Amino acid sequence: MTDSKHTLLSTNAGSLDQPALFPEPAPPSLTQLIEAVLFVAGEPVTIEQLARILDAPPAQITTALDELSQSYAQRGIRLQRHADQVMLVSAPEAAPAIRRLLGTQHSQRLSHAALETLAIIAYRQPITRAQIEAIRGVDSSAALRALLARDLICEAGRLETLGRPILYATTPAFLQQFGLTSLADLPPVDFPE
Repeated sequence: MTDSKHTLLSTNAGSLDQPALFPEPAPPSLTQLIEAVLFVAGEPVTIEQLARILDAPPAQITTALDELSQSYAQRGIRLQRHADQVMLVSAPEAAPAIRRLLGTQHSQRLSHAALETLAIIAYRQPITRAQIEAIRGVDSSAALRALLARDLICEAGRLETLGRPILYATTPAFLQQFGLTSLADLPPVDFPE
């Protein structure tokens, strides 16, 4: 009986007409590969990096990112874009549950001056301290220090002019803090020129 069982197994194993017991999985789509890379990265990844890693044109990467973003709209994670960088983040509405899980409390609120400075940077970036102060009409050094300490803004280079002043721009942490997926989500505001 053992010999006939062995013969039956080897006959079925060699038969091309029989379906495989464990079929080969279909190759992952570009969208699935992007999702996997962003999940593992845990930090912002540029579109160019994704194109290089996945050997795909940037236009295809952008299309796949748009598909991912739409599929996450009603889920607990979001696709966050900042300039040409993308990353996976938790949905803003999940913040209370995540805080309970991590045991963190609400961070101290930003001062009115810091919020005002942050709004100017968000809408006019990259911008220098002198340009911020020209809009606000007061010294902004303390507000800038507070925003830099919270990683809401960063130095984005230097202006090619006399003294080469520092340019400031928002960070991905700014988008996370305010529940935005990109700077395009900022409400329209009319600033005087």
